[in-house]
Amino acid sequence: QVQLVESGGGLVQPGGSLRLSCAAPGFTLDYYRIGWFRQAPGKEREGVSCISSSDGSTYYADSVKGRFTISRDNAKNTVYLQMNSLKPEDTAVYYCATGTRGAVCPLLLFRPETAVDYWGQGTQVTVSS
Repeated sequence: QVQLVESGGGLVQPGGSLRLSCAAPGFTLDYYRIGWFRQAPGKEREGVSCISSSDGSTYYADSVKGRFTISRDNAKNTVYLQMNSLKPEDTAVYYCATGTRGAVCPLLLFRPETAVDYWGQGTQVTVSS
């Protein structure tokens, strides 16, 4: 069973930054595309960003493009989401996820029901003054 563990969430003021981490004890993330998703209260889950396994290509939702950066450190078996210029509308529970069916990043992000096999437990991000 694959366990994904997110960390790094918290309370931050508008304009601030946070870095989320996604680790997978006992499971090598190197070979898999990893996606970040978020869900705010009363809203549908939204695909935020994804990083490929092969060439490190990255994908972003329009709502976070230019503010968020996804990266991976294979030596630490961890994927990061650096979030800058945070806005109140970024408030949500953030999840990392992956699939073993070889789905490309756009499919992983925008059709997770067909591509995601494993979800983390989520980490809360609150942007408020």
